[in-house]
Amino acid sequence: MKTIRWGILGASRFASTTMGPAIHSARGAVLDAVATRTPAKAALFDFCPDIRVHDSYDALLADPQIDAVYVPLPHTLHVPWGVKALHAGKPVLIEKPLALRAADIDPLVAAQAETGLLAAEAYMIVHHPQWHRVRALIQSGAIGEILQIDGTFTYDNRSDPGNIRNRAETGGGGLPDVGVYPMGAARYALAAEPTITSAQIKWEDGVDATAQVRAGIAGAQLNILVSMRMAKRQSMTFHGTDGEIHMPAPFNPGSFAEAQIHLSDANGLRVERFPGVDHYILQVEAFGAALRGEAPFPWSLADATGTQTALDAVYAVANPPV
Repeated sequence: MKTIRWGILGASRFASTTMGPAIHSARGAVLDAVATRTPAKAALFDFCPDIRVHDSYDALLADPQIDAVYVPLPHTLHVPWGVKALHAGKPVLIEKPLALRAADIDPLVAAQAETGLLAAEAYMIVHHPQWHRVRALIQSGAIGEILQIDGTFTYDNRSDPGNIRNRAETGGGGLPDVGVYPMGAARYALAAEPTITSAQIKWEDGVDATAQVRAGIAGAQLNILVSMRMAKRQSMTFHGTDGEIHMPAPFNPGSFAEAQIHLSDANGLRVERFPGVDHYILQVEAFGAALRGEAPFPWSLADATGTQTALDAVYAVANPPV
């Protein structure tokens, strides 16, 4: 197995606490370098004692030892640095969302076509076996015709006004940050595209702090609640004519709660558990497998663009910022 040597653009908290350790732990992967001008941030990667530090993003992209690049930068920088990585000869995994509008993804699609290198969004949930199972259950008709889907993802960061998620100039907002999860999950599970019917947004300083969305998808009603101003909660429920699938930790299993599927049907309630699964590690391993030609990466730029197209439609029908 060829080992993929990874470099990270920027020493974000998420990179140092989650994706960096995932790369370090993944089979067939080595976390080789990080680019940052702040030595104190580089020290956060001390779990990887041999990591090399570049003082600029361009220096990391020019490093011949790096096989693949992970981009956890603010949302507005995702596509520009993804394109630069591809043109530097580096396959690139970019944190979600890829962009703030679907059309903004086009330069990345063009660069991938031009270079022939893999570019993908780090939409980790599609690598988790609980979602593989839910998709299979729904597509097999296990709960009949799906009539309603409810997705919720909320947290509270009002105490951190300087956070990039609370700032319009860095692409903040609850929909870009966590709206991609219930929207993308519904698309993934049903293999269908939504039609947005209504949306109500509570705006704060130009960013969507809370959003309630209604849509239709594959004949079902989709209801989504996302917020950066509410207590932590996440769940996903698929309600069909013959049963229900409920997921108490659909997006951050492990850190939020154990990954479980609660399947209710005519035979009663059955709980399927998925303990000890790290979908970030699985994502890194899937990217490596794609680079080695072992299997296609399961979340394409077209998949990511589909979710962003739906979010664009949310903003189009919602009340504008005041």
